[in-house]
Amino acid sequence: MEEILEILENNARVSLEDLEKLTGKSQKEISRAIKDYEKKGVIVKYKTVVNRQKIKGQRGVRALIEVKVAPQKDVGFDLVAERIYRFPEVKSCYLLSGTYDLLLVVEGDDINTVASFVSEKLAPLSQVRGTATHFMLKKYKEDGVILTKLEKSQRLAITY
Repeated sequence: MEEILEILENNARVSLEDLEKLTGKSQKEISRAIKDYEKKGVIVKYKTVVNRQKIKGQRGVRALIEVKVAPQKDVGFDLVAERIYRFPEVKSCYLLSGTYDLLLVVEGDDINTVASFVSEKLAPLSQVRGTATHFMLKKYKEDGVILTKLEKSQRLAITY
């Protein structure tokens, strides 16, 4: 991957001045390259990783849902995947190899909201053959960023 992309992927807020120092390219070249990446769809979005566990009063649940689907003739999984990822509850959708075909990241206000999504919107789709829902209990790392540092235990060691 090109150097500019690697730097931006790790820190989207890096300044043109810092990019110039890190790459040895002029700010004009860097700015042109970034605009070109955005135009071509290589850079799709700039993102902030938020540790929601640190926000007091934060509600909501996140689930990983494995979905087994019947691919459609001449288009494979693309159309059914599009139909599924267009639901607002679906935050991410991936095509997988293995037992299940799609992996969804779904968000809802509570467990019942996610359960309703699965039972009322996802499962009734004619191409869906089965699902397995896994609720996220705790997030340790996201997009390469460690969110939870393990604290040293305050317990006394047991000796014999």
